[in-house]
Amino acid sequence: MTRGAALGSALTLTLLASASAGASSAATPPLALAASPAHVQLDGAGRTTVRVTNRGGQRVVVDVSRAGFALDVRGRPRIVVVTRARRTAASWLTFRPRTVALAPHASASVSIASRLPRRVEPGDHDALLLLTTRPRREGGVAARMRMGIVVVVRAPGRVVHRLALGAIHVARAGRVHTLELVVANRGNVTESFGRSRAVVSLERDGGRIARLVAEPRELRPFTTGVFRFSYRGGLSGRVTASVELRSDSGSVVRRAIRVRL
Repeated sequence: MTRGAALGSALTLTLLASASAGASSAATPPLALAASPAHVQLDGAGRTTVRVTNRGGQRVVVDVSRAGFALDVRGRPRIVVVTRARRTAASWLTFRPRTVALAPHASASVSIASRLPRRVEPGDHDALLLLTTRPRREGGVAARMRMGIVVVVRAPGRVVHRLALGAIHVARAGRVHTLELVVANRGNVTESFGRSRAVVSLERDGGRIARLVAEPRELRPFTTGVFRFSYRGGLSGRVTASVELRSDSGSVVRRAIRVRL
């Protein structure tokens, strides 16, 4: 089952080269990998399939592995060591095959299954299924591509949605004010905020002056993130920032915060 989220397309985590390669004007790049779906959710001990496609013009060999997954405070994804990943499901995952050889424009399926341990906290636990091409050397340049498919395993039990709003910090660069809102997810499931789901209205004397919208993002269970809002108007001094966060799951939190622009 796919999840609509800020990370809605396959995550290209690394593209490494030993030197700068000359840009190719060919319609088909030599190295191009795609996976569908790029975001999967398994309910308990479940199973799903991901389709991997070589869109490049050369044969590739892809190694399949697993890793821990995290988002930094601004919502950017990163790979983490499994032993350091909180609420990771990496050790619960099995997959087949472990190596896939793909001719140009060919596809293959990778099966993913989860097996829950005896004692597990309810809610969402996630991991990355990593697809890494083996290095190829062309014209003295060695390159490889790594993609991460986010796998969320929802363990059975009571689902808790709980968001808490923190302070707003204001930074100014020229005529642009950036409002950074601290948000904590104290629930046990990932909260996704699609477009126009995180809004700040700047108000003065009871009237709304500006409506600011943050970029879509996710907030994992028991983590804290920062939502960024940009204001380019001429307003200055003390104003009221009326915050409304409405997650895709229906969780809503509101708060009025006094700030100085």
